[in-house]
This record gives sequence, C-alpha cells and structure tokens, in this order.
Amino acid sequence: MDHGTAFRSWALEDWAYRRGVQLDFIRPGKPIENAFIESFNGRLRDECLTVHQFASIADAQARIEAWRLDYNQRRPHGSLGHLTPIEFIAQRQVMTTAGAAPV
Repeated sequence: MDHGTAFRSWALEDWAYRRGVQLDFIRPGKPIENAFIESFNGRLRDECLTVHQFASIADAQARIEAWRLDYNQRRPHGSLGHLTPIEFIAQRQVMTTAGAAPV
C-alpha cells in the first residue's frame, strides 16, 4: 500500500491488526511498484471524484457505485484486448470449455 495520508490511518492499522492482516508498504517515491492501483486511483479521481460535487454520503456512494459498474462491466479495457471485462470473461470461459477434455 501507499505511504500517503489518504491511504494510511490508525483505523486501518487497527482493523488489519485485529484480523491478522500484515500491511505491506511500497517504497517511498516508487509508485511503479503499485502501478495497477496507481492507474486505477488516477482514473477514479479524474473521472469521478473531481467531476462530481457530492451532496451527501449517500450521493457519493451512488455516484461512485455507478462509476464502478461502468468501469468493471461496460467499459473496454486496453489490457483486456479492448474488451469489456464481461466480454473478456465470456471469451475465457468459451476458450476453457473448448479446450477441456471430454468426460
């Protein structure tokens, strides 16, 4: 995880400790060690958090959930061959089924 104050808190440390989860921090100044989440955080911030002015916690939850559903289900991803995650999963399932040995 990041060393930034937005991602580090006593509440998180307490939660992890009580559940036996060991927190692992990237080296300071080395965001490339966590490139996938850095990319995701940038997209979330640029496409959702800075675009909307939230009227309430419920409003924020609804707008962020709508963004999450779009990001995870409807939007093509370059890392998935420009397929949506749903299309990618369906394609993988067909390939796995076609490659399975007959019973």
